[in-house]
Amino acid sequence: MTITQSNIQLHDMRFYAYHGVMEQERSVGGEYLVSLDVETDLSRPVMTDAVEDTVNYAALYDVVAHEMKQPSKLLEHVAGRIAQRVLGDFPQIEKLTVQITKCNPPMGADCKGASVTLNVEN
Repeated sequence: MTITQSNIQLHDMRFYAYHGVMEQERSVGGEYLVSLDVETDLSRPVMTDAVEDTVNYAALYDVVAHEMKQPSKLLEHVAGRIAQRVLGDFPQIEKLTVQITKCNPPMGADCKGASVTLNVEN
């Protein structure tokens, strides 16, 4: 068997955080969803069944949770911080997609959310 690409994905991690351009958003807060898609070589853990041979998704979650606690004006900034931390903490990750969705953004529109997506490489 030849693995041509392998990814670990964390879907719609839910956070209550304090990001936004308006002061009220940073004081009252709101609900956010964060998804990660990391491309990494999983051929070794496929064979060994050992957590130390893979990217621990609980550790990925901890990185995201830590960065979501730091208030920022822009989702772009939060996504950039998450990407830098993930790539710095997990050098075995080759590519990373970070998506952050602000649920119910205060923009006077009926929409499910507003998202920012970054695709980055190590």
